[in-house]
Amino acid sequence: MTPRKSTGKKSSSIKIPIRDQVSAGGVVYRGDPGNIEVVIVSVGSENRWQLPKGLVDKGEEPEVTAVREAREEGGITSEVVQHIETVEYWYVGLENGIRVRFHKRVHFFLLRYVSGDTSDHDWEVNEARWVPIEDATSQLAFDNERRVMDQAHELVG
Repeated sequence: MTPRKSTGKKSSSIKIPIRDQVSAGGVVYRGDPGNIEVVIVSVGSENRWQLPKGLVDKGEEPEVTAVREAREEGGITSEVVQHIETVEYWYVGLENGIRVRFHKRVHFFLLRYVSGDTSDHDWEVNEARWVPIEDATSQLAFDNERRVMDQAHELVG
């Protein structure tokens, strides 16, 4: 076997920076067992349906973020009942115009509706609506959020 001759070129392997990112959100519900509704929100140009969630601010507890995001994205006030699940995944996005690989963790909570109207959502959301919990899972865009919704359904009936 003949050894390879070096071309003098170095291999160019560009490393994408990695960032940790933590979000929180939840399944906001109202009603009685057998007649439960939950809030889902439509975001983006493709009108993707998902659970209200967002980045945890510095010094903020995930439970506080979940309630804040339900208020901002869902237009409603809620209170934490319990933690459902923390999901984890990777995605590539931009940070200050630079391509970055994000390691994301999202803490999901079961949230009980207190007051408010879904029409009072913020600008980030195309629409927020109440849907029967039986229908919500099939409307959500992400597998991990469908799993969270199924768990919420088991918890509240």
